[in-house]
Amino acid sequence: MANILVVDDEMGIRELLSEILSDEGHAIQLAENAQQAREARAQGAPDLVLLDIWMPDTDGVTLLKEWQRDGLLTMPVIMMSGHATIDTAVEATRIGALNFLEKPIALQKLLKAVQAGLTRAQETVRAPALAPRPVAAAQPEEAPSAPAFGAPAPVAGIAVRGGATVAGADNHMFNLSFDLPLREARDAFERMYFEHHLGREGGSMTRVAEKTGLERTHLYRKLKQLGVEPGKLAKKNA
Repeated sequence: MANILVVDDEMGIRELLSEILSDEGHAIQLAENAQQAREARAQGAPDLVLLDIWMPDTDGVTLLKEWQRDGLLTMPVIMMSGHATIDTAVEATRIGALNFLEKPIALQKLLKAVQAGLTRAQETVRAPALAPRPVAAAQPEEAPSAPAFGAPAPVAGIAVRGGATVAGADNHMFNLSFDLPLREARDAFERMYFEHHLGREGGSMTRVAEKTGLERTHLYRKLKQLGVEPGKLAKKNA
């Protein structure tokens, strides 16, 4: 099951897409304009977005540019329109849209595009999770000895059944379960990622922004969304 955000100002289109995708086992969130879509994205990245181009407040291409500019275009987006030109479709793809569907949308074409988008999302999340730093294999006859009190764990990263354990800054251990829903797994990895860099940089937002390639404004919003508190991490690693 995936979390899919449908953004369209036409009630009939929203209800139709919701019904079709719900029957496929997905959880659907609806937005009738760009502002509602922004609010939904602020709560966390969905697994996929179906985004209408022509909307009354802000058009879909402008919203796509906004997400791309702010570093929020972390999920596949499929554009939809019954009136868009080829140039508009090309521009949306250039900005970062995965696909473009022309209304009225054929059922099989919709399901194929959605499946392709979800596959892309899974590949994006799987890549960092399955590529931890190199780990020296333990000898099977030797049981691992318990670390001394207060000593850092010596393991850099371990792949375990159903998940992974990765060492961050100061050898702090992070656990990631592969059994989590895709959205929760992505949020968990991002939380680990930012806590690692904050710990390494002593809580310096300027250095973390440089390391992660994010603008400070977006970095603050991202940390707030994930529940990461830079001040506490800085004190902990002081």
